[in-house]
Amino acid sequence: MPAQPGSTRWQQIAGAGHTGDVATARAALADADPEARVLALGALARLGTLEAAELEAAASDPHHGVRRRAAQLGAARPEVPLALLLADDSPAVVDAAAWAAGERGAAAAALVPRLAELAVGAEDALVREAAIAALGAIGDPRGLPAVLAGCRDKPAVRRRAVLALAPFDGPDVEAALAAALEDRDWQVRQAAEDVTPVAEI
Repeated sequence: MPAQPGSTRWQQIAGAGHTGDVATARAALADADPEARVLALGALARLGTLEAAELEAAASDPHHGVRRRAAQLGAARPEVPLALLLADDSPAVVDAAAWAAGERGAAAAALVPRLAELAVGAEDALVREAAIAALGAIGDPRGLPAVLAGCRDKPAVRRRAVLALAPFDGPDVEAALAAALEDRDWQVRQAAEDVTPVAEI
C-alpha cells in the first residue's frame, strides 16, 4: 500500500535505517510512493547494505526525487551513473549530480566536458553554479574556460566561479581575479580576496 504524507509508513522506513531493519528498508524500494523509495535509499545507505544494482535502478527511477537521491549518494558510490544523471530532464537531479561529481574530485575527470557544457549552457543558474563548483573541485585544466565564463555570470554564479579558480593559474586567471576584486557585488569581491593569496597574485 502506498505511503501517505505524514503516515507512519514513512516513519517506519526512515527508522529502519537506525534500527537495522534491512527488510523494511529494502521492501520500500518497490513502494508506489516515490518519497518512500527516497527514504528507503537513505535507510539502506545508512545501514551500508545498499547494493550497486539498487543504486543503478534508482538512477533511472521515473520520479525525479528518487533520481536526485541516487545522485546525492553518488558522491561516495562510484557505481552511480553520474554521466546519465547529468543529462537528466530535472534541474534538481542535474544539480545533485554535479555536486556529487565535485565530491569525487579528480576521480570524476571524465565528467569535465559535460560539466563544462552545463556551466555555460544550463538554463538553471543553480545548475551552472553547481557545475562550476565541481569543475573547481576536480581541477582539470579542461574546465578552466567554463569557470572563467562563470566569472561573467549573475552574482551568485560569479561568486562560485571566483572560488573555483583556486586550483588554476595563468594570465587569464589573474585577470579574472583582478576584475573580481572590483566587482559590484561585495560577495564576489570577498571571494576574490579569499582566493587571491592562494593564486599568489
